Amino acid sequence: MVGQTEHWTVLLRPEQPTLGSLVLICREPVTAFGAVSTEAFTGLAAVVARIETMLGRFVQYEKINYLILMMLDPDVHFHVIPRYQGSRSRAGLTVEDRGWPAAPSLGGAVTPDAAQQAEMVAALRAFWDGQPA
Repeated sequence: MVGQTEHWTVLLRPEQPTLGSLVLICREPVTAFGAVSTEAFTGLAAVVARIETMLGRFVQYEKINYLILMMLDPDVHFHVIPRYQGSRSRAGLTVEDRGWPAAPSLGGAVTPDAAQQAEMVAALRAFWDGQPA
């Protein structure tokens, strides 16, 4: 887990279509975006701001995409895809943004190994907490 608030959890996405891709999950037991509580919607603004600051430090993205796909997992969640021209590297992993500047290419994702995942989560968590990583 990268970070958590009362209503939202932030996780590293297991497959990385771009470096630093995340999943932002609503902690409420809802399966429709319109069913999210007013409190969770209100809290979403602060979570998004924190994610954007964290990813800016982690990967220096140029744009960011929030995708609500909910095809296999019915719980309300966003795929957070930082976008950039070229590639970015961290924890011995290099990921090219294959869709730039159009829609993200989710099919060309790179899967980090367990050590890379742990290193990336630790760095993201430090940025989430406002610390240098």
